[in-house]
Amino acid sequence: MPAIDLRQGRCVRLLQGDYARETVYGDNPLQMAAGLRKLGFISLHVVDLDGARSGNQENAAIVRDLVSATGLAVQLGGGIRDSATLRDWLDRGVERCVIGSVAVEDPDRVRSWMKEFGPDRIVLALDVRLTADGQPQLATQGWTKASGITLWRCLDGYLGCGLARVLCTDIGRDGAMTGPNLGLYREMLYRYPGLTLQASGGVRHAADLVALREAGIHAAITGRALLDGCIRKQEIKKLLHVA
Repeated sequence: MPAIDLRQGRCVRLLQGDYARETVYGDNPLQMAAGLRKLGFISLHVVDLDGARSGNQENAAIVRDLVSATGLAVQLGGGIRDSATLRDWLDRGVERCVIGSVAVEDPDRVRSWMKEFGPDRIVLALDVRLTADGQPQLATQGWTKASGITLWRCLDGYLGCGLARVLCTDIGRDGAMTGPNLGLYREMLYRYPGLTLQASGGVRHAADLVALREAGIHAAITGRALLDGCIRKQEIKKLLHVA
């Protein structure tokens, strides 16, 4: 699943979530999305980075255009912190909404959203830093705050509400082109075999995508490797055809 991260109307990538380490990839998100559609993609992961910081939908007009004009199924995250915003985006045609910090800090609220909107319309975005002994500890608030909660404890709290989709990012690998954390994702699927898992962080090339698929991961969020051309068009078409 290709990713477009929006900041001040532009397509950017941050290194490990650091706003001071930004790479700009273009000023026209619609044009970029149209190019992805031509390659054969049918879904698009969009993050409103400004919204993630402010809690407001800073790039809402662009997102609405991406939903209405591209033919892509948009998965949207960034600043969605209340049921009214969630409902509005789903009503406007967003396929799924991604919920991050709130899912860790206020799970009761997110469980109520799953009941109201259906668990398939909500993706929990759980971002981890590995401790010295390998424990996946969750970070929130744009990866600036250590929650003190493990990935396993958080997921256990959602088991009774029909949890379906989780996007897990290994923060240390995000944008670093070091390869995805296959061990972490395999353990997630072993512990929670019914999970529809999206992997994020570290994808370097097509071989990483193949490895994730073979490990049983449903989707991989691919940003920098795709934008930098490390995954060739022929490889994309082959992967999408197999999918």
